[in-house]
Amino acid sequence: MGYIKDTFKTKADAANVEIKELLKNHGNRKIGEVTLAQIYQGMRGITGLVTETSLLDSQEGIRFRGYSIPELQEKLPKAEGGNEPLPEGLFYLMLVGELPTQEDVNHITSVWQRRSHVPSHVFATIDALPLNTHPMTMFVTGVMALQTESNFARRYKEGLAKKDYWEAAFDDSMDLIARLPRIAAYVYRRKYKNNDHIQPNGLLDWSGNLAHMMGYDDEGFKELMRLYMTIHADHEGGNVSAHTTHLVGSALSDPYLSYAAGMNGLAGPLHGLANQEVIKWIFEMQEKLDTKCPTNDQIAQYVKDTLAAGKVVPGYGHAVLRKTDPRFTAQMEFGKKWLKDDQLVQTVWNIYETVPPILQSLGKIKNPWPNVDAHSGALLVHYGMVEYEFYTVLFAVSRALGVLASLCWDRALGFPLERPKSVTTDAVKLWLEDKEVIWGE
Repeated sequence: MGYIKDTFKTKADAANVEIKELLKNHGNRKIGEVTLAQIYQGMRGITGLVTETSLLDSQEGIRFRGYSIPELQEKLPKAEGGNEPLPEGLFYLMLVGELPTQEDVNHITSVWQRRSHVPSHVFATIDALPLNTHPMTMFVTGVMALQTESNFARRYKEGLAKKDYWEAAFDDSMDLIARLPRIAAYVYRRKYKNNDHIQPNGLLDWSGNLAHMMGYDDEGFKELMRLYMTIHADHEGGNVSAHTTHLVGSALSDPYLSYAAGMNGLAGPLHGLANQEVIKWIFEMQEKLDTKCPTNDQIAQYVKDTLAAGKVVPGYGHAVLRKTDPRFTAQMEFGKKWLKDDQLVQTVWNIYETVPPILQSLGKIKNPWPNVDAHSGALLVHYGMVEYEFYTVLFAVSRALGVLASLCWDRALGFPLERPKSVTTDAVKLWLEDKEVIWGE
């Protein structure tokens, strides 16, 4: 492990000093105001978290430690002969706050290779589930079974000092990230490939090895996995998977338990499961229209029929973004470079031309633009990965990079148990009548 852990500790110590000074001088300063609508409608827009790894701007999109996705594609180290950034480099950036060198990235790859062994009881636990179980359930079950290996849980039981929480969380996070591709690939091969498993290749990078163990040795698919794992890694701290990981971790649950909880949130159709819903919707449209290449007019009518039935167009709209998701754009550029003649990819682009004007015409939708889920499935299908229920598992493997880097910072900065105050509707009514209400605890 060596110098990356030491570098993180140096950064965390400096950040602790800075934050204590900020709280000392400005701790009573108020940030924004909370409206009644926000309290009742999902706390949208309430600033209540600090997440160092990334920031989501409604107009610019996601920035990882200040860097946009195009900048990451340019500046992060790449695999030999490759064009897409290695996720190992993004993890280093989120963890340390500095762009990594090729040596840094190679070091992380090597560490994850050495730590990637998964105990046999994890596979036995997954095998105990019925084959028709959703792959996300299998995946999270595997993570929970792997919790037996937690350094944090063992050391806390032995009397771990508070000042050392970060170190145990760091070790767990590195172990867990290293092992996730093996678990994900095992689920994939068990459910879709007759339990015919493929052993890891210790010479491959993290994403390349995932592709290999799933059975995809095409260099184009490995490049897609590197891009996919990079752009799905983090989306600041307020989304369900990131917030849940942070929340459960604040109770000093170890990184295995915290990550598993977050991924149960990712499995929801309003979060990570949306990428499955997009490709399913496109397949259903093709079947109903009896064509692999629907025209823009046909797409427009199908979209209108979908909306008239009281359904949403999956992959369009975002809680924060008010423009086309830069992650969608990155995937579109990948498609234009490598897959421009693919019919399904072309259909995704035609939907992109068709859907936003229709949604804008309704006058009710703040963001008619596509998010990351609108494109990813089509790229995966091109390389033969048609099992769309598995797409969220890939999302989960990627999201580990961001939420676990953040969890290391949570413990290094000594963030406390998260415990917001809740009130009843009767209390709200009294407050609206200017009657005395005790809002605090």
